Amino acid sequence: MATTIGRVLRDRNAGLYLTAVVVSGFGSSAMALVSGIWVKELTGSDGLAALCTLALWAPLLLGPLLGTLADRTRRRPLLVAVNVGLGVLLLPLLWVDRVGGAAGLGLLFAVLVLYGACGVVTDAAEAALVAGAVGKDLLGDLNGLRMSANEGMKLLAPVAGAAVFTAWGGPRVALLDAVTFVLAGGLFALLRVAEARPAPDPEGWRAGTARGARVLWGDARLRPLVVAGGLTMLSSGVSGSLVYAIVEALGHSPAYAGTLYVAQGAGSVAVGIASGALMRRVGERRFAGAGIALTAVSAVLLASPWDAVVLAGSFANGAGLPCVLVAALTAVQREAPPELVGRVAATAGTLMFAPTAAGIALGAALVELVDHRLPLAVVAGARLLIAAPLLRSVAERATARRPSA
Repeated sequence: MATTIGRVLRDRNAGLYLTAVVVSGFGSSAMALVSGIWVKELTGSDGLAALCTLALWAPLLLGPLLGTLADRTRRRPLLVAVNVGLGVLLLPLLWVDRVGGAAGLGLLFAVLVLYGACGVVTDAAEAALVAGAVGKDLLGDLNGLRMSANEGMKLLAPVAGAAVFTAWGGPRVALLDAVTFVLAGGLFALLRVAEARPAPDPEGWRAGTARGARVLWGDARLRPLVVAGGLTMLSSGVSGSLVYAIVEALGHSPAYAGTLYVAQGAGSVAVGIASGALMRRVGERRFAGAGIALTAVSAVLLASPWDAVVLAGSFANGAGLPCVLVAALTAVQREAPPELVGRVAATAGTLMFAPTAAGIALGAALVELVDHRLPLAVVAGARLLIAAPLLRSVAERATARRPSA
């Protein structure tokens, strides 16, 4: 652990980037939780509160198009501008409570949609900038630590955000988030990277976006990882919808779900720290396949009637799910043409994360119809099938390298 963190922090650009991610991630995680609480308090509606998550995630469907923006301008100035712009964008939320009613609610949702769109752009720009600012041998470590930082913030920031909301209300949380984005913009400005202005792109936006998709789909190294990532996240949506049924089967109140989320987050933090070293040792495909196989085991453990086994399953799920995501992003940064990394990364993000919503809907329907253990068994089997091609390709190459008798 110390060796991995030291490798990253000794690199000035990597250290600055990781610090920026931690700072902005703290504010984002706090705001993601508080927005739903805020809407619930304003309207009393559970449905409208749930729509906050949809507002933040909906722009992901435009990922390929928004990612093209990251390839049509210099990435560092874009990150500085968008982060500072997000700080300004959040300021109108200071008046939501004063405006109140439908106007206040509309203002909040409009900001959340723009917030989500800016997040897609910054993710693409970060992936592209880091690919050129950090050595390729460090990308796996950095991406893994970024995952650990994000998951760590998801454990800590919502608690802090809820406390600020309870004490001072939603506007103060929005102000806190705005400050974190401005600080992150300042950190990105300190990165030392030589970026030439991109040459004018003769292709239109539609053709340029399609080019990124063609590169991703046509690369035999990237396509299997992204497809496996999307299918894995589809299954994670199904299993995630079963969490309250799992808690009920254990005989606990719904609040116990928080304990399972903590265990899952701890697993993600742990594997994020080890990701770089593991990928160097076994390769990206095998690392991804092993992680998916681990989530298959976790689905079996989550069906157990014993608390300790279910907690172990949550930890294993948190450790396994990020593997294919980190492997796919690292492969994109290493393999995609530098001028296309932004749109290829954004397209990969859409293909991997968008299926989660469909999985959630499917799981929500199934949990009302059948015992939760049946979907978990199906998820376990499906994940083994998803992992098999990634693991089989490694085994086949190893067999091919053996000298014949």
